[in-house]
Amino acid sequence: MQRMISWFRDRKRWMAVTAVVMSLGIAWAAASRIPDAEMSSGEITSPHVGFLAPDFRLETIDGGAVTLSALRGRVVVVNLWASWCPPCRAEMPAFQAVNEDFGSQGLVVLAVNMTYQDSAAEASSFAAELGLTFPIGLDHSGEIAESYRMRALPTTFFIDAEGIIRQVLVGGPLNEATLRSIVRDMFEDSS
Repeated sequence: MQRMISWFRDRKRWMAVTAVVMSLGIAWAAASRIPDAEMSSGEITSPHVGFLAPDFRLETIDGGAVTLSALRGRVVVVNLWASWCPPCRAEMPAFQAVNEDFGSQGLVVLAVNMTYQDSAAEASSFAAELGLTFPIGLDHSGEIAESYRMRALPTTFFIDAEGIIRQVLVGGPLNEATLRSIVRDMFEDSS
């Protein structure tokens, strides 16, 4: 015990430990920084809170198309989901209720089905079963999952009227009260 106490009191050892910890911190910061190639346009390519949401254009289950940038000026909730995902299925009624209540204020709920791991037929059947009235985009190639760095289903992005990501929630199911609270706060912040 006495040896350990004297070891901690030795100033040279503390200086060495501090130098090692600082070196590891600098190495971590260098290794985890965003590569210059991803910053060439001045925008970070992966979605982060406080940054512009990556734009996309998707076919929808009704045969139309939706483009995220065309929704500028509106609060947008982008939900990445699949019909085989139990939490995704459980939270969809909450998205529908929030869409009905805030749609007249400018909210757009945009459900992006991970069609590359699901199917358009299953997504369409699920939407009809629940009577979903918001747009459902089809990510056939996995491009949206990749550009939004999807780690788990469901994942939900809350995007303000300027196209800036304000919150990201990974996992679910989200309940109606949580969705309402976040959406209400976004509208209040934009006033």
